[in-house]
Amino acid sequence: MPHHPSDPAATPVVTPAAVPESAAVLTVLTTTDAGEKADALARGSVAARVAACAQISGPVTSVYRWRGEVVTEREWQVLFKTTAARFEALAEYLRAEHDYETPEIIATPVTHGDPTYLAWVVDETRPE
Repeated sequence: MPHHPSDPAATPVVTPAAVPESAAVLTVLTTTDAGEKADALARGSVAARVAACAQISGPVTSVYRWRGEVVTEREWQVLFKTTAARFEALAEYLRAEHDYETPEIIATPVTHGDPTYLAWVVDETRPE
C-alpha cells in the first residue's frame, strides 16, 4: 500500500475487519518484451481496478521452448496484486491488451499477509 509521509491524508484508513475471509488475495505474473509494454499493462490494470498494484522487474532472461526451438529472450516481469474474485477480469484484460500469442498468466495465492495491506488490495480491486 503506498504511503506518502508528507501527506498522511493520501493514505486511506482500512481496518483488517474489512477483509472477509472469502476475499483471497493473489499475485499474478506475466512477462512482456519491453519495459514500455510492461508499464502499459501495469498502469492499465490498476486504472481498470483489476489489480491494486503492479510491480515491474527487468530485464530478466527467459529461456523456453517455442514451436520446437529453445529460445532465449530478454523480458520484463509484471507482478499484479488482485483478489480471486477479480482474477478472471485481470486475465481477460491481459489477454486483450497483451501482444503475445500465448501470454504468461500465472496466479499464486497469498497465504499470509499484513491484514491492512490485504484489505487495501480488496478495496482497490472492487469494481466501481
